[in-house]
Order: sequence, then structure tokens, then C-alpha cells
Amino acid sequence: MTGNQTEALIGMLVAFGLLVLVVLPSVIGIVRDRRIDRQLREAQEDHGMEKEAQKSSSRSTVPSTATWYAEGRRSKKLVSS
Repeated sequence: MTGNQTEALIGMLVAFGLLVLVVLPSVIGIVRDRRIDRQLREAQEDHGMEKEAQKSSSRSTVPSTATWYAEGRRSKKLVSS
């Protein structure tokens, strides 16, 4: 191996090393984001299963607007009488 070939090899290795140093944080970030996304998806699925198990009926426990309006009118009649 001649001196020129050795210098070229060293230059290529340095360039490759710099490329790895620049790209490595991005790759680590992508892997970390995918892991977090997977954990969030699993937690959301588990939470959905717990909700289905706890749900006793599909009906709302909040009174409807009509019920609220009727109760308001009844109380006004009682007050004015």
C-alpha cells in the first residue's frame, strides 16, 4: 500500500466516522419515538378494555335539556303560586 492509498483510506474512514456521528443521534431519536409510540398505543388499548369492562350501560347519566327545562318551569310555577 502506498502513501497515497493510506491517506485516501484514512480520509474515507474519517468521513465515514463523521457521517456516523451526524446520523447516529437521529437514528437514536427515531428508535426512541417508535418505542414511546408503541407504549402509548398499548396503554390506550389497555385503557379501552378497562372502560368496556367498567361500563354498565350505554345511557348517559346526565339529564337531557328537556328534563332540565321542565324542572326549571316547575320550580318557577311553585315560586309564583
